[in-house]
Amino acid sequence: MSPLEKVILDKSTNINPIWIMRQAGRYLPEFREIRKANPDFIKLCLNEKLSTEITLQPLMRFDLDAAIIFSDILMLPYGLSQKVEFKKGIGPILGDLNLKNISNLSEKDFVEKVNPVYKLINLVKNNEITKNKSTLGFVGAPWTLLVYMINQKSPKLGLKKNFFDDQNLIDKTLVIIEKFLKIHIKNQINSGAQIIQIFDSWAGLLENNDLYKYIYEPTSNLVEYIKSLNVPVICFPRGIKKYKNFCEAVKPSAICIDYEVDPKEIERTIKIPVQGGLDPKILLSDKENLKKETKKYLDIFKDHPYIFNLGHGILPKTKPSMMDYLVKLVKDY
Repeated sequence: MSPLEKVILDKSTNINPIWIMRQAGRYLPEFREIRKANPDFIKLCLNEKLSTEITLQPLMRFDLDAAIIFSDILMLPYGLSQKVEFKKGIGPILGDLNLKNISNLSEKDFVEKVNPVYKLINLVKNNEITKNKSTLGFVGAPWTLLVYMINQKSPKLGLKKNFFDDQNLIDKTLVIIEKFLKIHIKNQINSGAQIIQIFDSWAGLLENNDLYKYIYEPTSNLVEYIKSLNVPVICFPRGIKKYKNFCEAVKPSAICIDYEVDPKEIERTIKIPVQGGLDPKILLSDKENLKKETKKYLDIFKDHPYIFNLGHGILPKTKPSMMDYLVKLVKDY
């Protein structure tokens, strides 16, 4: 059993495994080399040879306990034949959402389009470097995918004014998203993913009275499905105000917290294993500060099953030497 599984499944408190969201990517010079030669981000994700190399890059440098696959949550709309492209300085831009097209799409066509992701998982899982480490697959949560598919771009500046107008479109799209997420998850697990993380990057956009319909119910359906395949599931509902309510409604195997939440309150109110929390900006400061903040999280959760991680993805300006220092701090605690 890998260190992550010991914490999630056995509720072990005598180890603190560490992996970092977006550990495979932008802050590593060796990744930037590959990226420069491969400007089409989706094509890069679908090149199983290169995406395997990228997934393993941080494990060659740092003593991490998990490999998170180099992929993207928008592989789902891409697999559903909605146009997805990434523009420098803007982020993802999606084409029009054609309900008729996505309703008629077969499982076979979807799997064919995103099949390199499953090949990548298999290559990572069977690599010597990942021995005794967890291979993590992931998906976007139904709500976050709905946001991208209808908004057609990142909602950094808020949602389209008419976002909620067409309830028929929303309801039908949610059903399709759930159906294909289950297919995508099942194929990741069959290819060797030992843990699945569900990223709900835009959970913080919703008011309390919308949480049940858009977050609790659809995410809980996925969690139940993943558990039925005997695989643990970590949920990251970023920006949600009440993690305790989320955990009670959705029942994930572990909960990943963002950096705006009070870790002491989480430790006090949440019974399941916890992951994450450290503000990624701390890695842009100095070693003293990083040591102090890292120790704070490790101290708070010392008697609680805890996986060390950040409260969001690692920032592109992070120096690999700071990441190295962080991993050693956690390992020496």
